[in-house]
Amino acid sequence: MELAGNKNSKVLIIGCFHGDEPQGKFLIGEYLNENKDTKLLFIPCLNEYGVAYKVRTNENGVDLNRNFPTQNWELTEKNNFYGGDKPASEKQTQFIIDVIKEQRPKLILTLHAPYKVVNYDGDAREISEKISEIIGYPIQESIGYPTPGSFGTWAGVERGIPTVTLELDEEVDVRELKSDVFKIFKLLEGYE
Repeated sequence: MELAGNKNSKVLIIGCFHGDEPQGKFLIGEYLNENKDTKLLFIPCLNEYGVAYKVRTNENGVDLNRNFPTQNWELTEKNNFYGGDKPASEKQTQFIIDVIKEQRPKLILTLHAPYKVVNYDGDAREISEKISEIIGYPIQESIGYPTPGSFGTWAGVERGIPTVTLELDEEVDVRELKSDVFKIFKLLEGYE
């Protein structure tokens, strides 16, 4: 886990909450290689363990996107959606919480797969519409199933930071996503 890009940015982009969704790491890495003076702040890969082993969870078997200290967090069975023994139990969760406290972003984008939708939490409808126009995915306010302890609920709903979850197509070569995702990043470079 590390920060990359501009530490004065008001936009935070996070890749690889889930290790079996590695598209974010590739796309962020490519963007940083081509845009050395970016105005954006990135966490290119939150879940290095998951990416290394091609699994959803971290090294403790925790789904990081169910581990945030939300009002709806709940102790669940130990499966691919296990939210940990308690909220914010994982070092990756604490890392994001600390980054957000220190950086105070005004907008957050997370890169996921595979649903091909633009999902959002908080006051992010307008920016989600612009992202949808670029990538051609529909906007979907709810992902369609319960997500206790999710990052979107913690940051977008409970903290009031507009939070967009871009669910990328996992059935295409990630290089085919580069053009549209770079356009989205460029759009966010101008976000105030």
